[in-house]
Amino acid sequence: MYSEAKKPVAQKRKLVTAIPGPKSAELIKRRGEAVSASLGTAFPVFIDHAQGAIIVDVDGNSILDLGAGIAVLNVGHSQNRVAERVKTQIDAFSHTCFMVVPYTGYVEVCEALNRLTPGTHKKKSALFNSGAEAIENAVKIARKFTKRSAVVVFEHGYHGRTNLTMAMTAKNMPYKDGFGPFAPEVYRMPMAYSYRCDACTKPCESSVLSTVIHKIEKEIGASNVACIVIEPILGEGGFIVPCKGFLPGLAKFCKENGIVFVADEVQTGFARTGTMFACEDESIIPDLIVTAKGIAAGLPLAGVTGRAEIMDSIHLSGLGGTYGGNPVACAAALGAIEVIEQDNLVARAKKIGEIMHQELTAMMKKHSIIGEVRGRGAMQAIELVKPGTNEPNPEALTTAIKYCTSKGVLILSAGTYANVIRLLPPLVIEEDLLRDGLSVLDEALASISS
Repeated sequence: MYSEAKKPVAQKRKLVTAIPGPKSAELIKRRGEAVSASLGTAFPVFIDHAQGAIIVDVDGNSILDLGAGIAVLNVGHSQNRVAERVKTQIDAFSHTCFMVVPYTGYVEVCEALNRLTPGTHKKKSALFNSGAEAIENAVKIARKFTKRSAVVVFEHGYHGRTNLTMAMTAKNMPYKDGFGPFAPEVYRMPMAYSYRCDACTKPCESSVLSTVIHKIEKEIGASNVACIVIEPILGEGGFIVPCKGFLPGLAKFCKENGIVFVADEVQTGFARTGTMFACEDESIIPDLIVTAKGIAAGLPLAGVTGRAEIMDSIHLSGLGGTYGGNPVACAAALGAIEVIEQDNLVARAKKIGEIMHQELTAMMKKHSIIGEVRGRGAMQAIELVKPGTNEPNPEALTTAIKYCTSKGVLILSAGTYANVIRLLPPLVIEEDLLRDGLSVLDEALASISS
């Protein structure tokens, strides 16, 4: 079916077989023989081609993608302007290693990041392969700049699967179990998670924030902290939106104590939340900002952008990597950024968020298993609970995802308690297609509630 990939893909959900179909089922068997069983599968089909918000599998089923490769495909599958830049670059050259023979694409991506990230101060950037690698490098940079070692992170946070980022990640299963010992000097603080935090009934400045500051000062010593690393909206932790004032309070504390404030915008960046970066919602200007996922429309790329004096504090050749800032990935990033800006996907994300929030809130009124609707822009979630309580309901989540899968709608799970459905549609999704997917989710929840 590869030849069909070059034809326009109808932006409509349509099943011609059960999920999985016979061809996918056969490939699943082959996968079982060849691929480590440690790798999970969220949706049991094999893709043939995709466009916009629709994935076509090897059996010809058109599946609605409300996960966007985990917030990677903000500009949609197979975006033409991205593809053209990639083809042009691959025809020219595919690799040299930027530290061996440099190329303009790397510089252009850094220039774009310096321009787009919050703040008018002088900024510089460095490029890497993945979000986890970029987070590790942000910590390296902060430690070198401050000459301190302690790293502060938060409950429910997720930062990656490398040794250091596993230490920084809160959830044990499936990310950390049995993989220790982990890197030292990582300290976890309480999170302003209003749905599950009694203290959050009070202003954040006088509750969770004060607790965090007290613990840092008394248990670590502010003068020992190199950086505070936090997701402006916690992704894998369940799309937790910190209480207003929490992030600005942390940033203020960092500034007062010479601590580097690092915003992990791997999942929230590049128009996803209705601003280019989520930290802009409360006018936060991070010292360092980490990006990945949506930066390059599916090609492996990540970046650390920050104050020039911090980024330049590293000795020559202290940062780098063979593939970091690969020229083909840089071409994809330049295409994705062009699409985001020219097509005003920031505004589109806001509109998508309004639709999803409205529909999910209506579902919450009908289905008592929804404990909370939360998120920002095109990053929305529902937390599922046992009716009449806030007790997590992972069984309901499993049932809902199974139902949606059977109808050809791809949704993702999240949350420390494995009870959050997260929705991350491509920002180019058509409104009727979005509403179609939400109606299937409504049906799934109704089947559980009845």
